[in-house]
Amino acid sequence: MTTVGIIGAGHIGSALAEGLAQHGYDVVISNSRGPETLADLASRLGDNVRAATAAEAAEAADWAIMTVPLKALGDVPAEPLAGKIVLDTNNYYWERDGHITILDENRATTTGLAQEHLANSRVVKAFNHIPAADILTTGSLAGTPGRRALAIASDHADAATLATEVYDLFGFDAVDVGSVAESWRVERDRPAYVVRQDADELRENLARAVR
Repeated sequence: MTTVGIIGAGHIGSALAEGLAQHGYDVVISNSRGPETLADLASRLGDNVRAATAAEAAEAADWAIMTVPLKALGDVPAEPLAGKIVLDTNNYYWERDGHITILDENRATTTGLAQEHLANSRVVKAFNHIPAADILTTGSLAGTPGRRALAIASDHADAATLATEVYDLFGFDAVDVGSVAESWRVERDRPAYVVRQDADELRENLARAVR
């Protein structure tokens, strides 16, 4: 059985944990406050979900999801994630994270910073431009007209493939932005951000993005 480590148990992390558990994955979920604060969540989601520390979740993972505030990126344990695929849901909110000059000046991307921190992992941007409440409620079967689409971006083909498979599991089409360097096209305040769109509309919105 595949084990997914989730680092960050906010709205996005919790929704992804619930969906993965429903599809039979073993899930190890963590937050910054300690596993005891996640006991109720793990109990509610079922026997295949357990709470742990971030290091334990990373160690247990066959692949992982990193869904922490950008300001907490440095606290994500890199060593136990080495060699693993990591889905990065991050967005930059200067109001929460404080100003980060290289992002303010468009000289970096949030997923680029994640890949730098997790230098020995294969990072893919995923689930960053959908409200948490929509993750379990707006998916549909493959081939459904108007099926919602979400973007991915990675420098690693196998990471992009995994993210595409996970999207399909949750009921979404994937549109590949390309490399991490291009992932700014789906960041906050761009045309594709938190808009419900099918694959063609997403491609149009990605093309309209201005940096």
